[in-house]
Amino acid sequence: MARIIGGIGASHSPTIAFAKDTNKQNDPAWSPIFEGFDKVKDWVAAKEVDVLFFIFNDHVTSFFFDHYSPFVLGIDDQYVTADEGGGAREFPPAKAHQALSRHIAHSLAAQEFDISTFQKKPLDHGFFSPFSMMIPHDAASWKGRVIPLQVGVLQFPAPTAKRCFNFGQALRKAILSFPEDLNVAIVATGGLSHQVHGERCGFNDEQWDAEFLELLETDPNELTKLTHAQYATKGGMEGAEVIMWLIMRGALSNDLTCVHKSSYCPSMTNIATVIFEENTPSESVQHDPYEQLHGVEKLQGTYPFTIETSHKAYRLNAFLRQLIDPDHRDRFVNDQQALMEEFALTDIEKQLVAGRQWIELIRYGVIFFCLEKMAAVLGQSNPEVYAAMRGETMEEFQASRKVSMTYSVSAK
Repeated sequence: MARIIGGIGASHSPTIAFAKDTNKQNDPAWSPIFEGFDKVKDWVAAKEVDVLFFIFNDHVTSFFFDHYSPFVLGIDDQYVTADEGGGAREFPPAKAHQALSRHIAHSLAAQEFDISTFQKKPLDHGFFSPFSMMIPHDAASWKGRVIPLQVGVLQFPAPTAKRCFNFGQALRKAILSFPEDLNVAIVATGGLSHQVHGERCGFNDEQWDAEFLELLETDPNELTKLTHAQYATKGGMEGAEVIMWLIMRGALSNDLTCVHKSSYCPSMTNIATVIFEENTPSESVQHDPYEQLHGVEKLQGTYPFTIETSHKAYRLNAFLRQLIDPDHRDRFVNDQQALMEEFALTDIEKQLVAGRQWIELIRYGVIFFCLEKMAAVLGQSNPEVYAAMRGETMEEFQASRKVSMTYSVSAK
């Protein structure tokens, strides 16, 4: 079974990545940053951590305000560095543990945490700045895996401190019910005190930071009572992101030891690292995350669109969804083969699209609502697609309806 062996708290300032990439480890002004993270790196290696569950917030890089969710779980197979304006960092992709991430997604939903999921998104310094300091210098040699959780703390309303702690408790149940033998560490990033906007930018309060770390270890319930405004007052508006640390703490037991704690405030952010180690091995939890779907497999001709299907058929669904773009539609009609090549569709995917193999596309993993876009572009009605999926003529299908009608999502 999977075990939670401890929790890590770490700042995620871009300062950290800058220090690493410019080899500042021997510079007295920067060396305290490396000293704190070296303790974390050594602990991850010594404890043979298999999976780092990585809690962070994006900085308006891959997650924008056109769709901003409170909790967004990564379900991809790997994650690359994002370009934040000056080019992406040259750092190897972080390999993911897909099976555990999917299990967690199903489990959290079953526990009534209605999370979002993401894939094919690069991650910014909120993830890679601390992550790059926690694994060996030769990053490609690290055999562990990651699962990222992006928390929407930049736009209000945002999750409360209490909600974050409760999320951590649900996360603990999810991980401890996973059957594979894994050592899992929960990593929370952000903070400590800082503010980067407005006339108050440059605010820090190291006394509050020390109090926060002490309460996080000994009395996290007190931290769940604070509002966003209180966190901002004590630690700066952006420093209020430390509520994410309560997810990590909620996922741990009360029988733990703080084996490392450090902080260093050289400029804008009090950069901290902390390690909480579980004293007692965690026991497995009996929990069925897939209960909501039990029995659906008995429904003939029914293909639930799960996160597993979504990942498998992502490329083809993305290709067909893009038919909402007029230029893409025009090329789909007039230069389809070249367009499919540009999207790197496989030979099988090309055949399914070119052959208008509707039911085979469904079985492959294409969601129907991408198919109806394709049908509209090709001048076919929804009922024609329905008939084809049922293996019937249009007349046979319409005869099974109370009213014979044709329609599509096309505006023309």
